[in-house]
Amino acid sequence: MIVIVDYGVGNVGSILNMLRVNRTRARLSADPAEIEAADKLILPGVGNFGHGMEKLAATGLIPLLERHALKQGKPLLGICLGMQMMTQGSEESPVPGLGWIKGATHKFSQPGLRVPHMGWNAVRPVAGARLFDPAPERPERFYFVHSYCVRTDDPSAMAAGCLYGQEFVASFEVGNLFGVQFHPEKSQGFGKALLKRFAAL
Repeated sequence: MIVIVDYGVGNVGSILNMLRVNRTRARLSADPAEIEAADKLILPGVGNFGHGMEKLAATGLIPLLERHALKQGKPLLGICLGMQMMTQGSEESPVPGLGWIKGATHKFSQPGLRVPHMGWNAVRPVAGARLFDPAPERPERFYFVHSYCVRTDDPSAMAAGCLYGQEFVASFEVGNLFGVQFHPEKSQGFGKALLKRFAAL
């Protein structure tokens, strides 16, 4: 069972629908017992970093999520803001992140670059990245909407890169922790396949 963590921030309905299209057992919940019993978790999110962290903290779920992610080693996928919140912090807010991933979130700052980065873009997975097709017939393309991007302190954490003004981390993978900056639930066949691979871990 995959549980999508419900803390009042994120495009949760679309994620749940995509998982159900894949015939994956999933539910949206803020119930500690259901989160504890989950095989895998998805941490969604859209909007402001500080607001997202404050909403998540208000649920009281952070210690439970940390136990799931860091001690029990169960797979956890952060999507968009959820991915950013897994880092140590963001230039968008003084509120600290969860700190599960060594790195931080930074605003796109190249002169003349249109922000937010919005629309379809190709990603380049590294060899062995478990959420991506190891031998795609064509480049995998996903739908992005973001003004901030993750920079990891450990280059080996990057599971896929994407080019927008500069290369940024489109996805990271550190053990059982996964993050994607794009929206798989809006990415049609490519997003469906990625969520299916996550469910199969």
